[in-house]
Amino acid sequence: MPDAELTDWQYDLGGVLLGKGTAINVIETSGLGRPPVRDADVDQPGMDGVFPGPDYWAARQVQIDAYIKLPGDPEGCHDLLAQLQAAPAAAGVRLSGGETMPLRLKRPGRPTKRLYGRLRGLDPEFAEVIHGKLPIDINFVATDPTFYADTETTTEIPLGWLTGGGFAAPVQAPIFVQSGTVAAERPGWATNAGDTDAWPVIRITGPCSDVTVIHADSGRELALPTLTLTAGQWIEIDTRPGHRTVIRDNGGNASAYLSPASRIDLFTLPPGQSEMRWTAFDNTNTARMRLTWRDAYTAL
Repeated sequence: MPDAELTDWQYDLGGVLLGKGTAINVIETSGLGRPPVRDADVDQPGMDGVFPGPDYWAARQVQIDAYIKLPGDPEGCHDLLAQLQAAPAAAGVRLSGGETMPLRLKRPGRPTKRLYGRLRGLDPEFAEVIHGKLPIDINFVATDPTFYADTETTTEIPLGWLTGGGFAAPVQAPIFVQSGTVAAERPGWATNAGDTDAWPVIRITGPCSDVTVIHADSGRELALPTLTLTAGQWIEIDTRPGHRTVIRDNGGNASAYLSPASRIDLFTLPPGQSEMRWTAFDNTNTARMRLTWRDAYTAL
């Protein structure tokens, strides 16, 4: 089911709309500024001050002060509260390590963005529910403090044989065509329109073998030298925080195919345009690499 289109001052928590134009009024929201920091400062021995170590972002605590307003309808208030409780109670989120749910937000003059995390608090006050008013305190913990674009971006890169990508008239000899016994290489481009690193999900679909994915600008590589995929088989490398998995089309763990030097925790798309390359053996010219990512932002 597609996500609902948000208008200014609206939120989407687990498929339930909050904010302007809904029955759930939002009074105040906190935690959308700079996330907390896990510092590594060390006292300087024998002198004043500290030595500043690396600063790492901690989980973002988003507090939403809201109330359900349905005059004369206490039953409707309870129904909306039940809807808010349903999404985080799903076993696919609650009982699965690493799984999160999105909180989508729309501010005036800004595109809809989303955070990923867990609902950690949903506290109602029932004193006035008989009149159709139910205050609720919502505590959403964004385990990844980065804001992401609401829509995914996808690009697919074929593995071509032609070294030049085609012919230009007039054609003159010699014409260079790569052999099927040599790993073909094809560049592509991926643009992260945000202002901080985005994390791609990379899917390679066969037939191909001896695959290497290269971020040309940084030189980082993900090498799978022993991998062989037949037609229709695929392998997916998920670099996203909280995921960091390599799986095959049968659902099995395929991280053993990665070379020891391959670091999926460092394989990012920095802001702007990145040149992506991949190499593999493919005699059919039908293998594909698909990259999917969400543009990433430090601020709402």
